[in-house]
Amino acid sequence: MAPNPQCAALAAAKEKKGMSYAQIAQQIGKPEQHVIDICTGAATPTTDEFNALARVLGITSAPPHDAAHVTKAA
Repeated sequence: MAPNPQCAALAAAKEKKGMSYAQIAQQIGKPEQHVIDICTGAATPTTDEFNALARVLGITSAPPHDAAHVTKAA
């Protein structure tokens, strides 16, 4: 079983949508392991990846400005 997302809002949105990491990965066009790594904090997403995750999961609130929500340049 894949680990839960590091971000509480991301975990809640993933649970609410009932989506697996594989389904999220397919919708944003990224490998499943990369999506897991982003969601668990093992990898830093680009702004585009972060926005794609938010779109797929229906997250409309701006993320907090902390280390867990930092993005990297594309």
